[in-house]
Amino acid sequence: MLTEITYHHDWDDERIADWLHGRISAALAMREGPVAVSVPGGSTPFPILENLALMDLRWERLEFWPGDDRCVHPDHEASNLGRLRNALAATDAQVIPLEEDSQPPHFALVWLGMGTDGHIASLFENTNPLPDDEQMVRRITPDPLPQDAPFDRITMTLPKFLAAEELMFVIRGETKQQLFQEAVRGQNDLPVARLLHNARASITCFTG
Repeated sequence: MLTEITYHHDWDDERIADWLHGRISAALAMREGPVAVSVPGGSTPFPILENLALMDLRWERLEFWPGDDRCVHPDHEASNLGRLRNALAATDAQVIPLEEDSQPPHFALVWLGMGTDGHIASLFENTNPLPDDEQMVRRITPDPLPQDAPFDRITMTLPKFLAAEELMFVIRGETKQQLFQEAVRGQNDLPVARLLHNARASITCFTG
């Protein structure tokens, strides 16, 4: 059975950042030591993270990981790691590179985006992502390669995301929202649907 999804409609970047602040603050209060958060690439997350970076948090206890990345130098404009470092540069958070031999920690929160083809992170349909994948991190080649980012990728896999305490999506645009709802209803078997129908953690989805 699909876990319940909480929807928030037409929230702006600042309001989503406020929600994130609350969830991360709660995770910090629940335990000692570092708290890990995974975030997506693309254009959506970084304005939200820039708003979050202005807020008061125990930043020195936070680890931020890209859920996936392009196999490029961190200074390359296509690097999720580089953009994440820039967005959080004014904080004391650790930004951890995702590499083939990475051992990602347990995540208090995994934030995922979704492409117009239903991919999440760099789990494209051609990679046949499985919820029981034995590997937590894989290097993959999208097929076809996206024209705007024609690179191999490093990505966490479904079981790593599914093990998180909370999942969140920011889905903007009518086409993406329709595809997401089809996945929720089990009307496709795209990567996003495979994650949603195997999730047991709470899911929050921001649409607009």
